Amino acid sequence: MRPAHVLLAVLVTAVWGVNFTVIEVGLDHFPPLLFSALRFLVAALPAVFLVGRPKVAWKWIVGVGLALGVAKFGLLFVGMNAGMPGGLSSLVLQIQAVFTALFAFALLGERPSRVRLAGMAVALAGIGVAAVDEGTSGPLLGFTLVVAAAACWGVSNILTRKAAPPDALNFMIWVSTVPVLPLLALSLLVEGPSADLDALRSLDWRGAGTVLFVAWVATVFGFGAWGWLLRRHPASTVAPFSLLVPVFGMSSAALFLGESVTPLRWWAAALLVGGVALASVTPRRRPAVPVTEAPRTAETRPEGTPVGG
Repeated sequence: MRPAHVLLAVLVTAVWGVNFTVIEVGLDHFPPLLFSALRFLVAALPAVFLVGRPKVAWKWIVGVGLALGVAKFGLLFVGMNAGMPGGLSSLVLQIQAVFTALFAFALLGERPSRVRLAGMAVALAGIGVAAVDEGTSGPLLGFTLVVAAAACWGVSNILTRKAAPPDALNFMIWVSTVPVLPLLALSLLVEGPSADLDALRSLDWRGAGTVLFVAWVATVFGFGAWGWLLRRHPASTVAPFSLLVPVFGMSSAALFLGESVTPLRWWAAALLVGGVALASVTPRRRPAVPVTEAPRTAETRPEGTPVGG
């Protein structure tokens, strides 16, 4: 990758990491489901009128919109509102790589390698350490909801793989149109019309800024730039940069919100990030050796490599 492309990849992961701190600030201004609905509404409008028609079938857009937008982000925002710290959330969500591998095995028949299985075991150990830490220092319900959000992210990854969108930004903008109405309906049902109206009536520049950041910077810019990198470089080159997200997430939460990072949390981070890195390894396939029918000569070695080559 060119240095400029490396910097862009790091910038995107920094944005996604800081996004968890911004979400925590936004949850002080909005009920979680309403906040999530506003995020997708602002991400979709007016961009949906600028990116052209969808480039994949609607079934994939709706499927990813429900799994990613409604389930994953709905559970994440509710979990963080229930007390799950932003920095820890950015770390725990990385377990989505394990869920993705499990769902790929169950639904697509992709058998994980031994290295990947070892990575999944290490990552699950990290989740266990994080659960012990959160269980002794915070509400376990929020932790459980964020793990469930990671599982839903795994489902959306499988659907996205099946969809194989040729344009990541176009796909993400159209996906963003799907969760708005379901999230608004859930917000009215669960959080109540009065809570939603109070939040909108008391909207200030800080609350509006959080919506604009999570919608335009984290969603539109983040996914657009990430898709741009994936079109120019192999996924195995770009994907490892995502492991920087919890680094930026935990550090920004500690810097701006005073979120403490306990020794157990550091151990959880090391195990989880290391395990996800192992689980992301794709074993290289040995290139097939062409079989030639030419007779051996004194100029040729038994394996077919010319003498002196």
